[in-house]
Amino acid sequence: MSTPSRREILQIAGPVMLSLLAQNIVGVTDTAFLGRVGEVELGASAIAGVFYLILYMVGFGFTTGVQILIARRHGEKSYDAIGRIFDNSFYFMGLYSLLITLVVFFYGSPFMRLVLQSDPIFEASSVYLKYRVLGLFFATAALLFRSFYTGISFTKYLSISAAIMAVLNILLDYLLIFGHWGFPQMGIKGAAIASSISEGFALLFFVWITRGNHKLKRYHLFKLVKPDLEIVRKTLGISVFVMAQFVLSFGSWFVFFMLVEKMGERALAISNIIRSVYIFLMIPGWALCTVTSSLVSSSMGEGKAENVMPLIFKVLKMSLAAITAIVLFAALFPKAVISIYTNNPELVEATVPSYYIILGALVIFAAMSVLFNGLLGTANTKVSLAIEAITLAAYLGFTWLVAVYLKLSIELVWVAEYIYFFLIGMLSLWYLLKGNWRAKTI
Repeated sequence: MSTPSRREILQIAGPVMLSLLAQNIVGVTDTAFLGRVGEVELGASAIAGVFYLILYMVGFGFTTGVQILIARRHGEKSYDAIGRIFDNSFYFMGLYSLLITLVVFFYGSPFMRLVLQSDPIFEASSVYLKYRVLGLFFATAALLFRSFYTGISFTKYLSISAAIMAVLNILLDYLLIFGHWGFPQMGIKGAAIASSISEGFALLFFVWITRGNHKLKRYHLFKLVKPDLEIVRKTLGISVFVMAQFVLSFGSWFVFFMLVEKMGERALAISNIIRSVYIFLMIPGWALCTVTSSLVSSSMGEGKAENVMPLIFKVLKMSLAAITAIVLFAALFPKAVISIYTNNPELVEATVPSYYIILGALVIFAAMSVLFNGLLGTANTKVSLAIEAITLAAYLGFTWLVAVYLKLSIELVWVAEYIYFFLIGMLSLWYLLKGNWRAKTI
């Protein structure tokens, strides 16, 4: 049996790509607007934003396991099992997000005080985090819907939900950060509130459209079945290693920004701009990575393990072509892109060297992340966690050496991204070629 064609892959990946695009517009909007408030607010939103991402990525890790399970059951045509997986996952994610929200809302500020040296950065980041975490329940519940739709390869609603979130966030940022149309001028607090409200409306769309689509009745969603700890246990059996992996990954990025903060407020402001550009330009690659893990899991569910490696290499070539084209275009307009985030000409000029560093890293990311997500799709998540841990040790070691010990320039700190993606890709390829993943059952 042949692997999916490029057109079929793009039909699944296209809505995922639009979804990621719209979601990242939220981050771009926050960064761009706060860059016009001040460098302190710009840097503080980086610190608090990455901390929030760690909490979010716990949910992302869990729902990645949900997606792998749903794709496997879909390949097996066990449609009634999908609803039970979804409902029990909703119970788990709801409990997690509400508990974490309460803890961070009341105790997040003391934690930030422990890790930050700059008083202005501490004060601004504490305010941002307190109101940003209020959207965690909405964001993680929406992740569960995304995992369901990606798992069954029916992704058209993802882009609509994300577009609602992006448009609403732009409007609310404009109103709440700067105080237009009679709204109070809230600055960084307004950016956090805008993002949380936007995530709430995106979730409402998912609930409304899913309940109203009769074609989805066979999956038996929203039956509010009795909690089944065995389903949660099985999901966690896959997800817990992915969750740990994402916590390690984004926790390391948090440490990365902590190390950068010791270089000064200018270096932190540059890094927040670079982070936003970097993530935004990754979007086509991330979409193809998400599709890779689903298609690999579905192929294994259909008993077609022989299709896995050809599928991974097909998607890898597509990802490499897309990201290379984006990088070549973006390289022509560095100052124009950076100026989206700040109107400070000195900050724009200082950011250009780091901008070119991450453009090179993106090309490596395009290939290596597809290999890693292909490994995730096989459900060998213990192996993926081990690979992530080895890679991050090298990543943080290099970052500390350059930023703290040698005290080199910020653009050289960002060379750590080359080390991260090269190692994670090469280790994933080694396991895919040599490991015993074909017999994995879930």
